[in-house]
Amino acid sequence: MASDLTAHTTREPKRIAFVVMLMGISTLSPFAMNIYLPSVDGMMSAFSATAAEIQLTLAFYFIAIAGAQIFLGPISDQFGRRPVVVAGMVLFVIGSVLCLMAPTVEALIAARIVQAIGGGAGLVLARAIVRDVYGRDKAASMIGYVAMGMAVAPTIGPAIGGFLDAHYGWRGGFALMLIFGIGVTICAWLFLPETNQHKKAVSLKQIGQGYADLFKEKMFWVFCGASTFMAWLYFAYLGGAPFVAAGVFNMAPAEIGLYLMVVSIGYIIGNFITGRIAARAGIARMIALGVITGVFGVSLLVVGTLTDSLTGPLFFMPMFFIGLGNGLGIPSAISGAVSIRPDLAGTASGMLSFLQVGAGALVSSAVAYMFSADIAGGGEMPMILVMVVGGVFGLACVLAVFLGERQDTSYEDR
Repeated sequence: MASDLTAHTTREPKRIAFVVMLMGISTLSPFAMNIYLPSVDGMMSAFSATAAEIQLTLAFYFIAIAGAQIFLGPISDQFGRRPVVVAGMVLFVIGSVLCLMAPTVEALIAARIVQAIGGGAGLVLARAIVRDVYGRDKAASMIGYVAMGMAVAPTIGPAIGGFLDAHYGWRGGFALMLIFGIGVTICAWLFLPETNQHKKAVSLKQIGQGYADLFKEKMFWVFCGASTFMAWLYFAYLGGAPFVAAGVFNMAPAEIGLYLMVVSIGYIIGNFITGRIAARAGIARMIALGVITGVFGVSLLVVGTLTDSLTGPLFFMPMFFIGLGNGLGIPSAISGAVSIRPDLAGTASGMLSFLQVGAGALVSSAVAYMFSADIAGGGEMPMILVMVVGGVFGLACVLAVFLGERQDTSYEDR
């Protein structure tokens, strides 16, 4: 069967079926990331835990994904994308079972780590698979379409999570993760083709050398920085919004779940636009458009806070622009990063995911801690301050992208 799949990928896969498959494998991780967020109050009660302790289920999820990405990319360069993705899906299912059975918050954190490593395989390798099949500018469009599909489940996830929490308690969301994981695992096993036509034996020393080679590429770091700081805005929101909504605006879990959809709707729209125009506009312009749109959303939050005009709904509305900016800019930044060295696409994708998700762990943990400790006045202010920092660095990366494009255009032809 494997040989047939390998032979199949000597030509470009049928576009719609291929994109749908990548949507499925890349959706598990973001779906599991936020479907349970409306249940944070219920989990605090069930485990007699603090907000900071429950937030560790998200922070360690990020950390586990980040650490796994360093190795998953290079391993897929050696053994192929398909076996690594399928193994990851199986691990996600196991982690979901452990989450359902968790008797303590510590056990839940451990189960989330298992879940994260498994789901992370699909998240990172979907990008490398696209780059295996398409050229750089076309890959940006295709990644946009895949990311648009990725955003569908997280968009409805919080709303579904709020409904499940109201009817079945906090375990309802994890039960749905298990069902979804089993379905995606079966589909990946049956239909995912092998796309890596340049498999080669890789030792730990060679993995290190691959990263060393990437680290010498200045534009790789520029693209990684742009992607990471755009994601920074989203992760700051993800780490703070559920606590702010419940603690400051007294919103119910089901209501929080509905409003959490706002950022994902923006992300879907941004990715759709990227899929339509990225090949013509070029990745530098798309990255600039994404960062500026996200910074505009942060600016609205700042104005609302300074004028003391934020309400529950108004607190979530600027998040639309942050999601929109992520959808506009991140696919092009990813495409640029993995196109620097096509022979190391898996390695590049792994490092990029490590940086993005590592920043997510840092940012979301910082926001939750600052909220719990009433740092910077408490309330929504810690989240907004962290977002402002990310926006400033994101704008600096935009400048670096354009300067790099002028000074060294060699990467554009890769």
